[in-house]
Amino acid sequence: MPKPNEKRPLAGTRILVGRARHQAGGLSDGLRTLGASVIEIPFIEIQKPQSYVPLDEILTNIRNYDWLILTSVNGVEALWKRVRKLRVSLRSLKRLQIAAIGPATKQAIVKHGLKVKMMPEEYVAESVVQKLRDQVSGKRVALVRAKVARDVIPDELRAAGALVDVVEAYETVVPEKSRVRLRALMKNVSRRPHVITFTSSSTVKNFADLLGKQKPSSFKNIQCASIGPVTSATLRELQLPVSIEAREYTMGGLIRAIVIARYAEHSA
Repeated sequence: MPKPNEKRPLAGTRILVGRARHQAGGLSDGLRTLGASVIEIPFIEIQKPQSYVPLDEILTNIRNYDWLILTSVNGVEALWKRVRKLRVSLRSLKRLQIAAIGPATKQAIVKHGLKVKMMPEEYVAESVVQKLRDQVSGKRVALVRAKVARDVIPDELRAAGALVDVVEAYETVVPEKSRVRLRALMKNVSRRPHVITFTSSSTVKNFADLLGKQKPSSFKNIQCASIGPVTSATLRELQLPVSIEAREYTMGGLIRAIVIARYAEHSA
């Protein structure tokens, strides 16, 4: 790889982006702007939940809730589709205290005309709990999230005295179409990525599933770039190296971490 320069610090770097296809653009565009050669193979696909009944029930009775917690942009968009379908009034939603787990989720909420009461300093479930623990005793909380997710938020808030209803607004699945493409890419030494980005624990698990028994001969020349500590923990559980970890758990933070690691590699 050629030595990086200030304007195009990722020139000559092949980076595999495994976000869902409709969400890859922001990360891919940011990397390309910095000179990277981006390969997009989704490790994750977003699907509707098996049933909308639980989510519809919460929305129909939204006036009974004090807090609404949204953990992802996917959750916001899934919720809003049902808001439109059921014709839930914006006024009934505006009376809620709303918590967002990160800036992208907050932006998606604000886009729909709602205010975010709380966003933690660190964009992980533990920080949400830390911020809300003293505010939810005796309160009714609706947590909108993916089908498969950690139970840190509901368990800890219930322990703090909250009445928490968890609803699955969408589910993440393994995109079967990616299996052949990923295996072919990882077999090809001349095209194999220098960096693979992981933006959630689901992307890590699905990557391992897609790759199957066909492991690359070595990850020595491949850097796994993680968006944060929870994703990093999943990489380690699956015995994949954590070469890069974002300090700010956002797409921008992940890009900055990759650039810093690239410079460090060439300065060594």
